[in-house]
Amino acid sequence: MKVSAHDLRALILRALPEEPSAYGGRMEPRHVYFPPSHIKALRPDAMVVIGIRGSGKSFWWSALQEPPIRTMIAQIDRSIQIEERTEVHIGFGQVSRIENYPDKDTIRSLLRAGKSPRMLWKTVAVWNLLSDRLDPMRGWQARIDWVEEHPEEIARHLEEKDRELQRKGAWALILFDAMEQAAEDRETMYDLIRGLLQIALELRPTQRIRLKCFLRPDQFDESRVATFPDASKVIASRVSLNWTRPDLYGLLWQYLGNEENADEFREWAEQKAKIRWDLIRVNGQIIYQWPRKMREEEESHRSLFHQIAGPWMGRDPKRGFPYTWLPGHLADAHGRTSPRSFLIALRAAAEDTEKRYPDHRFALHYESIKRGVQRASQIRVDELREDYPWLEDLMRPLRGLVVPCDFQEIKRRWREQNVVEALKQKKMLPPSIEEGEEGLRKDLEAMGIFLRMEDGRVNIPDVFRIGYGLGRRGGVKPIREA
Repeated sequence: MKVSAHDLRALILRALPEEPSAYGGRMEPRHVYFPPSHIKALRPDAMVVIGIRGSGKSFWWSALQEPPIRTMIAQIDRSIQIEERTEVHIGFGQVSRIENYPDKDTIRSLLRAGKSPRMLWKTVAVWNLLSDRLDPMRGWQARIDWVEEHPEEIARHLEEKDRELQRKGAWALILFDAMEQAAEDRETMYDLIRGLLQIALELRPTQRIRLKCFLRPDQFDESRVATFPDASKVIASRVSLNWTRPDLYGLLWQYLGNEENADEFREWAEQKAKIRWDLIRVNGQIIYQWPRKMREEEESHRSLFHQIAGPWMGRDPKRGFPYTWLPGHLADAHGRTSPRSFLIALRAAAEDTEKRYPDHRFALHYESIKRGVQRASQIRVDELREDYPWLEDLMRPLRGLVVPCDFQEIKRRWREQNVVEALKQKKMLPPSIEEGEEGLRKDLEAMGIFLRMEDGRVNIPDVFRIGYGLGRRGGVKPIREA
């Protein structure tokens, strides 16, 4: 079986989405890939799921709402305890659903009226779980008042609901995501998350009802959100959404293998990587998956990807190897690579190769892979700008700097532009701003943007350096300011 470079490139362009974001589209079983760490995160008892932007939090928040995907989960691993009949309710998310949960403005109004975050989220949980047992009531203020005034009736309804779920052998989940959208300032966000975790703890004694909270690492600051009795019981359920290098390539094969008219690719992959695809059937649709027993075998992933991208990141091995080079240049200072950045870089590399090197002997040219990393870096920086509005004030003065560099040079640039004082005027502040420049360095290191080297200098991973316009000798060129 021979598949041309042009055919492989066309397949990549058809299969990989232009915008790999969970919101705004319906999840399809053929695009669902299960890294081992995610299997643990999906179980009902995992009440806190931690992940960086693009690691899959919003993906699973959306996917768990889809009955066909829950069916698929049950087929792949029944120990996850998720199946089609699992009740899934939405407690909060980026998309407005005022009947399911209050939006940011409504939450602000409720908090100003003296309602506690704990009672707010208890009401959200109760109204989602028991909507078929309670009289209709319009408005969250009225619902909270009713829940506050009827604690015994609520308790009886919840016990009855739990017994009903036990008889059915089913679970009820209430999902929370995008908590940064619930508040305008950091302290309010922490208060809301603390209240949410309290309700997760209070529902934990039930046999079949669980909250599942998808949070970013900085949102799960234990010193701020775990300051209530028995918080350790919720913290102990924490699971991180990690992506190993084989997982990232497994996701790529999932997209390519399940694209329409991918028969020749699957046969070609079987031949080149010596694999036999796992098959599962979901609602009559056959889903092809990389063999589960070979998921961690890097040599199979490497040999197949090098058939697509060539063996080297240049004219010889001195420039590195595409299989390791690409995830490595998309990783933050903690070694975390988001699958979103990975797919964005690959699609951009295919587009660039088609435009600049259409006759290249491989589907992806190594110079195009570098431009793919530039594209992924730009999108990652745009995402950070949305999540942390203060970050732009810290990184803009560093444009043109060459890393690694001494921290004194960074402090000098921040002081020239009076960065610390300007930041204190913002609503969403860096967590350690009161400690001055050293506190800001600590925050950036925690986020994986700064890396403290053994000699004390600051390094910045390419996935951020390129998008923020910083240089590195011999590295991928930074993006020029528009």
